[in-house]
Amino acid sequence: MQLILHSFKLQLRHTFTITHESRDVQPTLIVELRDGEFSGFGEATETPYYGVTMAKMTAQLESVRSLIENYDLQSPEQFWIDLYPHLKDEHPFALCALDIAANDLWAKKKGQPLYKLWGLDTAKNPITDYTIGIDTIEKMVEKMQEVPFPLYKIKLGTKDDIKIVQELRKHTDAVFRVDANTAWDVEETIKNSFALKALGVEFIEQPMKADNWEGMKKVFAESALPIIADESCIVEEDVARCFGFFHGVNVKLMKCGGLTPARRMIAQAHTLGLKVMVGCMTESNVGCSAIAQLLPLLDYVDMDGILLVDDKISTGVTIDYGKVIYANENGTGAKLI
Repeated sequence: MQLILHSFKLQLRHTFTITHESRDVQPTLIVELRDGEFSGFGEATETPYYGVTMAKMTAQLESVRSLIENYDLQSPEQFWIDLYPHLKDEHPFALCALDIAANDLWAKKKGQPLYKLWGLDTAKNPITDYTIGIDTIEKMVEKMQEVPFPLYKIKLGTKDDIKIVQELRKHTDAVFRVDANTAWDVEETIKNSFALKALGVEFIEQPMKADNWEGMKKVFAESALPIIADESCIVEEDVARCFGFFHGVNVKLMKCGGLTPARRMIAQAHTLGLKVMVGCMTESNVGCSAIAQLLPLLDYVDMDGILLVDDKISTGVTIDYGKVIYANENGTGAKLI
Protein backbone atom coordinates (compact mmCIF):
# COMPACT_ATOMS: atom_id res chain seq x y z
CA MET A 1 0.00 0.00 0.00
CA GLN A 2 1.44 3.36 -1.05
CA LEU A 3 0.94 6.61 0.90
CA ILE A 4 0.66 9.72 -1.29
CA LEU A 5 0.09 13.21 0.14
CA HIS A 6 -1.54 15.99 -1.88
CA SER A 7 -1.62 19.63 -0.68
CA PHE A 8 -4.15 22.12 -2.04
CA LYS A 9 -5.51 25.58 -1.32
CA LEU A 10 -9.27 25.80 -1.69
CA GLN A 11 -10.61 29.23 -2.66
CA LEU A 12 -13.70 30.19 -0.67
CA ARG A 13 -16.62 31.66 -2.57
CA HIS A 14 -16.99 34.34 0.12
CA THR A 15 -14.89 35.43 3.08
CA PHE A 16 -15.99 33.05 5.80
CA THR A 17 -16.27 34.60 9.26
CA ILE A 18 -17.12 33.05 12.62
CA THR A 19 -16.38 34.34 16.12
CA HIS A 20 -12.89 32.77 16.04
CA GLU A 21 -11.57 33.85 12.63
CA SER A 22 -12.07 34.99 9.03
CA ARG A 23 -10.54 33.39 5.95
CA ASP A 24 -10.66 33.49 2.13
CA VAL A 25 -8.50 30.42 1.40
CA GLN A 26 -8.59 27.00 3.03
CA PRO A 27 -5.43 24.85 2.88
CA THR A 28 -6.30 21.15 2.79
CA LEU A 29 -4.38 17.89 2.82
CA ILE A 30 -5.64 14.96 0.75
CA VAL A 31 -4.30 11.55 1.76
CA GLU A 32 -4.24 8.88 -0.94
CA LEU A 33 -3.76 5.21 -0.11
CA ARG A 34 -2.99 3.34 -3.33
CA ASP A 35 -3.11 -0.43 -3.66
CA GLY A 36 -2.65 -1.62 -7.22
CA GLU A 37 -5.44 -0.23 -9.39
CA PHE A 38 -7.39 1.16 -6.41
CA SER A 39 -6.93 4.45 -4.57
CA GLY A 40 -8.71 5.59 -1.44
CA PHE A 41 -8.89 9.29 -0.56
CA GLY A 42 -9.23 11.10 2.76
CA GLU A 43 -9.03 14.73 3.80
CA ALA A 44 -7.98 16.97 6.68
CA THR A 45 -7.91 20.76 6.61
CA GLU A 46 -5.53 23.21 8.24
CA THR A 47 -7.36 24.62 11.27
CA PRO A 48 -5.50 27.30 13.27
CA TYR A 49 -8.12 27.30 16.07
CA TYR A 50 -6.96 23.79 16.98
CA GLY A 51 -3.30 24.39 16.16
CA VAL A 52 -3.52 22.10 13.13
CA THR A 53 -1.18 23.09 10.29
CA MET A 54 -0.30 21.44 7.00
CA ALA A 55 3.28 21.00 8.19
CA LYS A 56 2.23 19.25 11.41
CA MET A 57 -0.15 16.87 9.64
CA THR A 58 2.45 16.04 7.00
CA ALA A 59 5.07 15.35 9.68
CA GLN A 60 2.65 13.08 11.54
CA LEU A 61 1.91 11.05 8.45
CA GLU A 62 5.55 10.82 7.42
CA SER A 63 6.35 9.44 10.88
CA VAL A 64 4.12 6.42 10.19
CA ARG A 65 4.82 6.03 6.47
CA SER A 66 6.72 2.75 6.93
CA LEU A 67 3.94 1.28 9.07
CA ILE A 68 1.27 2.29 6.54
CA GLU A 69 3.13 1.11 3.46
CA ASN A 70 3.79 -2.31 5.00
CA TYR A 71 0.24 -2.70 6.32
CA ASP A 72 -2.11 -5.42 5.05
CA LEU A 73 -5.45 -3.59 5.04
CA GLN A 74 -8.22 -6.07 5.82
CA SER A 75 -10.35 -3.92 8.12
CA PRO A 76 -10.52 -0.09 8.33
CA GLU A 77 -11.52 -0.40 11.98
CA GLN A 78 -8.42 -2.42 12.83
CA PHE A 79 -6.28 -0.03 10.78
CA TRP A 80 -7.54 2.85 12.94
CA ILE A 81 -6.82 0.92 16.13
CA ASP A 82 -3.28 0.12 14.98
CA LEU A 83 -2.48 3.68 13.87
CA TYR A 84 -4.07 5.48 16.81
CA PRO A 85 -1.21 4.89 19.33
CA HIS A 86 1.24 6.51 16.91
CA LEU A 87 -0.90 9.59 16.22
CA LYS A 88 -2.86 10.17 19.45
CA ASP A 89 -0.60 12.88 20.87
CA GLU A 90 -1.77 15.53 18.41
CA HIS A 91 -5.22 16.61 17.25
CA PRO A 92 -6.51 13.66 15.19
CA PHE A 93 -6.97 15.49 11.88
CA ALA A 94 -4.27 13.48 10.11
CA LEU A 95 -5.66 10.27 11.58
CA CYS A 96 -9.06 11.26 10.19
CA ALA A 97 -7.67 11.64 6.67
CA LEU A 98 -5.98 8.24 6.94
CA ASP A 99 -9.12 6.59 8.26
CA ILE A 100 -11.33 8.00 5.51
CA ALA A 101 -8.82 6.94 2.86
CA ALA A 102 -8.68 3.43 4.35
CA ASN A 103 -12.48 3.13 4.38
CA ASP A 104 -12.68 4.42 0.81
CA LEU A 105 -9.98 2.02 -0.40
CA TRP A 106 -11.52 -0.96 1.44
CA ALA A 107 -14.96 -0.33 -0.06
CA LYS A 108 -13.56 0.20 -3.55
CA LYS A 109 -11.74 -3.11 -3.36
CA LYS A 110 -15.01 -4.71 -2.23
CA GLY A 111 -16.79 -3.14 -5.21
CA GLN A 112 -19.46 -1.36 -3.16
CA PRO A 113 -20.34 2.12 -1.88
CA LEU A 114 -19.24 2.35 1.73
CA TYR A 115 -22.72 2.90 3.18
CA LYS A 116 -23.91 -0.31 1.49
CA LEU A 117 -21.12 -2.32 3.07
CA TRP A 118 -22.31 -0.92 6.42
CA GLY A 119 -25.83 -2.16 5.62
CA LEU A 120 -27.42 1.31 5.61
CA ASP A 121 -30.58 2.43 3.81
CA THR A 122 -30.41 5.94 2.33
CA ALA A 123 -34.16 6.32 1.68
CA LYS A 124 -34.74 8.70 4.62
CA ASN A 125 -31.51 10.70 4.64
CA PRO A 126 -31.70 14.16 6.26
CA ILE A 127 -31.06 17.18 4.06
CA THR A 128 -28.08 19.43 4.67
CA ASP A 129 -28.24 23.05 5.73
CA TYR A 130 -26.34 25.90 4.05
CA THR A 131 -24.17 28.09 6.27
CA ILE A 132 -24.36 31.87 6.33
CA GLY A 133 -21.19 33.24 7.95
CA ILE A 134 -21.04 36.42 10.02
CA ASP A 135 -21.09 39.57 7.91
CA THR A 136 -23.05 42.76 7.57
CA ILE A 137 -26.78 42.07 7.50
CA GLU A 138 -26.90 43.19 3.88
CA LYS A 139 -24.16 40.75 2.90
CA MET A 140 -25.79 37.92 4.84
CA VAL A 141 -29.06 38.53 3.00
CA GLU A 142 -27.17 38.55 -0.31
CA LYS A 143 -25.51 35.21 0.51
CA MET A 144 -28.88 33.71 1.36
CA GLN A 145 -30.47 34.99 -1.83
CA GLU A 146 -27.50 33.75 -3.87
CA VAL A 147 -28.16 30.18 -2.69
CA PRO A 148 -31.90 29.60 -2.16
CA PHE A 149 -32.19 26.74 0.34
CA PRO A 150 -34.84 25.11 2.54
CA LEU A 151 -32.51 25.10 5.57
CA TYR A 152 -29.88 27.61 6.71
CA LYS A 153 -27.35 27.56 9.52
CA ILE A 154 -26.65 31.11 10.63
CA LYS A 155 -23.38 31.91 12.35
CA LEU A 156 -23.88 34.34 15.22
CA GLY A 157 -21.79 35.83 18.01
CA THR A 158 -22.30 39.60 17.59
CA LYS A 159 -24.05 42.34 19.57
CA ASP A 160 -26.94 42.23 17.07
CA ASP A 161 -27.68 38.50 16.85
CA ILE A 162 -31.45 38.68 17.23
CA LYS A 163 -31.66 41.61 14.82
CA ILE A 164 -29.69 39.57 12.25
CA VAL A 165 -32.12 36.68 12.42
CA GLN A 166 -35.12 39.03 12.32
CA GLU A 167 -33.82 40.63 9.13
CA LEU A 168 -32.96 37.31 7.47
CA ARG A 169 -36.40 35.98 8.34
CA LYS A 170 -37.98 38.75 6.23
CA HIS A 171 -36.46 37.17 3.11
CA THR A 172 -37.24 33.46 3.46
CA ASP A 173 -39.54 30.88 5.02
CA ALA A 174 -36.64 28.39 5.30
CA VAL A 175 -35.91 26.65 8.58
CA PHE A 176 -33.08 28.30 10.51
CA ARG A 177 -30.45 26.84 12.79
CA VAL A 178 -28.06 29.11 14.66
CA ASP A 179 -24.49 28.54 15.79
CA ALA A 180 -23.14 31.00 18.34
CA ASN A 181 -19.67 29.40 18.40
CA THR A 182 -19.32 29.80 22.21
CA ALA A 183 -20.04 33.56 22.15
CA TRP A 184 -22.97 33.80 24.62
CA ASP A 185 -23.39 33.55 28.39
CA VAL A 186 -26.09 31.68 30.30
CA GLU A 187 -28.78 34.36 30.56
CA GLU A 188 -28.15 35.53 27.00
CA THR A 189 -28.60 31.98 25.71
CA ILE A 190 -31.86 31.43 27.57
CA LYS A 191 -33.25 34.83 26.56
CA ASN A 192 -32.20 34.38 22.94
CA SER A 193 -33.73 30.90 22.78
CA PHE A 194 -37.24 32.28 23.21
CA ALA A 195 -36.73 35.05 20.64
CA LEU A 196 -35.18 32.61 18.17
CA LYS A 197 -37.92 30.03 18.60
CA ALA A 198 -40.46 32.67 17.58
CA LEU A 199 -38.34 33.33 14.49
CA GLY A 200 -38.50 29.73 13.25
CA VAL A 201 -35.15 28.51 14.57
CA GLU A 202 -34.84 24.73 14.99
CA PHE A 203 -31.97 24.56 17.49
CA ILE A 204 -28.95 26.40 18.88
CA GLU A 205 -25.46 25.00 18.42
CA GLN A 206 -22.79 25.51 21.11
CA PRO A 207 -23.91 28.84 22.57
CA MET A 208 -21.36 28.95 25.41
CA LYS A 209 -17.75 28.10 26.19
CA ALA A 210 -17.00 24.40 25.92
CA ASP A 211 -16.09 24.03 29.60
CA ASN A 212 -19.08 25.90 31.03
CA TRP A 213 -20.82 22.75 32.25
CA GLU A 214 -22.51 24.44 35.20
CA GLY A 215 -23.99 27.05 32.90
CA MET A 216 -25.07 24.42 30.39
CA LYS A 217 -27.03 22.59 33.09
CA LYS A 218 -29.16 25.70 33.61
CA VAL A 219 -29.52 26.32 29.88
CA PHE A 220 -30.49 22.69 29.30
CA ALA A 221 -33.31 23.05 31.82
CA GLU A 222 -34.59 26.45 30.74
CA SER A 223 -33.92 26.90 27.01
CA ALA A 224 -36.90 27.14 24.69
CA LEU A 225 -34.88 25.39 21.98
CA PRO A 226 -32.75 22.22 21.84
CA ILE A 227 -29.05 22.82 22.38
CA ILE A 228 -26.50 20.89 20.30
CA ALA A 229 -22.91 20.42 21.51
CA ASP A 230 -20.03 21.13 19.14
CA GLU A 231 -16.90 22.36 20.91
CA SER A 232 -18.07 20.47 24.02
CA CYS A 233 -18.13 17.19 22.08
CA ILE A 234 -14.84 16.49 20.33
CA VAL A 235 -13.89 12.85 20.97
CA GLU A 236 -15.63 9.67 22.04
CA GLU A 237 -15.32 10.31 25.78
CA ASP A 238 -17.27 13.56 25.42
CA VAL A 239 -20.52 11.98 24.27
CA ALA A 240 -21.52 10.56 27.66
CA ARG A 241 -20.47 13.80 29.35
CA CYS A 242 -22.93 15.75 27.20
CA PHE A 243 -25.89 13.72 28.48
CA GLY A 244 -28.04 15.94 30.69
CA PHE A 245 -26.31 19.09 29.47
CA PHE A 246 -27.16 19.07 25.76
CA HIS A 247 -30.04 17.70 23.69
CA GLY A 248 -27.74 16.46 20.97
CA VAL A 249 -24.15 16.33 19.75
CA ASN A 250 -22.40 17.44 16.59
CA VAL A 251 -19.78 14.89 15.56
CA LYS A 252 -17.02 16.14 13.26
CA LEU A 253 -14.80 13.61 11.55
CA MET A 254 -11.60 15.62 11.69
CA LYS A 255 -12.00 16.42 15.38
CA CYS A 256 -12.72 12.84 16.48
CA GLY A 257 -10.33 11.06 14.10
CA GLY A 258 -12.41 9.81 11.19
CA LEU A 259 -15.35 7.64 10.22
CA THR A 260 -14.40 4.78 12.53
CA PRO A 261 -14.68 6.70 15.85
CA ALA A 262 -17.57 8.78 14.46
CA ARG A 263 -19.68 5.66 14.02
CA ARG A 264 -18.96 4.66 17.61
CA MET A 265 -19.90 8.15 18.84
CA ILE A 266 -23.14 8.11 16.87
CA ALA A 267 -24.12 4.73 18.29
CA GLN A 268 -23.35 5.87 21.84
CA ALA A 269 -25.32 9.09 21.42
CA HIS A 270 -28.36 7.21 20.16
CA THR A 271 -28.13 4.82 23.11
CA LEU A 272 -28.25 7.85 25.44
CA GLY A 273 -31.22 9.35 23.58
CA LEU A 274 -29.22 12.27 22.19
CA LYS A 275 -29.90 13.69 18.75
CA VAL A 276 -26.97 13.34 16.37
CA MET A 277 -25.61 15.79 13.84
CA VAL A 278 -22.49 15.47 11.75
CA GLY A 279 -20.88 18.70 10.68
CA CYS A 280 -18.21 19.51 8.13
CA MET A 281 -15.25 21.80 8.07
CA THR A 282 -14.63 24.05 5.05
CA GLU A 283 -13.49 21.16 2.90
CA SER A 284 -13.55 19.59 -0.54
CA ASN A 285 -15.72 16.81 -1.89
CA VAL A 286 -13.33 14.22 -0.48
CA GLY A 287 -14.33 15.07 3.08
CA CYS A 288 -17.98 15.77 2.31
CA SER A 289 -18.43 12.49 0.44
CA ALA A 290 -17.17 10.66 3.52
CA ILE A 291 -19.77 12.43 5.68
CA ALA A 292 -22.47 11.38 3.22
CA GLN A 293 -21.85 7.73 4.06
CA LEU A 294 -23.18 8.42 7.58
CA LEU A 295 -26.42 10.14 6.53
CA PRO A 296 -28.78 7.24 7.30
CA LEU A 297 -27.57 7.33 10.92
CA LEU A 298 -28.17 11.05 11.48
CA ASP A 299 -30.91 13.37 12.68
CA TYR A 300 -29.21 16.46 11.24
CA VAL A 301 -26.32 17.15 8.91
CA ASP A 302 -24.22 20.17 8.01
CA MET A 303 -22.17 19.17 4.97
CA ASP A 304 -22.25 22.28 2.83
CA GLY A 305 -18.46 22.58 2.62
CA ILE A 306 -18.48 21.85 -1.10
CA LEU A 307 -20.90 24.75 -1.62
CA LEU A 308 -18.70 27.17 0.33
CA VAL A 309 -15.52 26.52 -1.66
CA ASP A 310 -14.65 26.58 -5.34
CA ASP A 311 -13.73 22.88 -5.44
CA LYS A 312 -11.55 22.35 -8.49
CA ILE A 313 -9.67 19.39 -7.03
CA SER A 314 -12.27 16.66 -6.51
CA THR A 315 -15.61 15.16 -7.43
CA GLY A 316 -18.08 13.13 -5.39
CA VAL A 317 -21.48 13.87 -3.92
CA THR A 318 -23.61 16.74 -5.19
CA ILE A 319 -26.22 18.77 -3.36
CA ASP A 320 -29.57 19.74 -4.87
CA TYR A 321 -31.59 22.13 -2.71
CA GLY A 322 -30.33 20.41 0.41
CA LYS A 323 -30.67 16.85 -0.85
CA VAL A 324 -27.39 14.95 -1.01
CA ILE A 325 -26.95 12.91 -4.20
CA TYR A 326 -24.37 10.16 -4.15
CA ALA A 327 -21.77 9.77 -6.88
CA ASN A 328 -21.95 6.75 -9.14
CA GLU A 329 -18.73 5.38 -7.66
CA ASN A 330 -17.77 2.79 -5.08
CA GLY A 331 -16.17 3.68 -1.74
CA THR A 332 -17.12 7.18 -0.59
CA GLY A 333 -17.59 8.19 -4.22
CA ALA A 334 -14.87 10.85 -4.11
CA LYS A 335 -11.88 11.13 -6.41
CA LEU A 336 -9.31 13.73 -7.36
CA ILE A 337 -9.69 15.48 -10.70
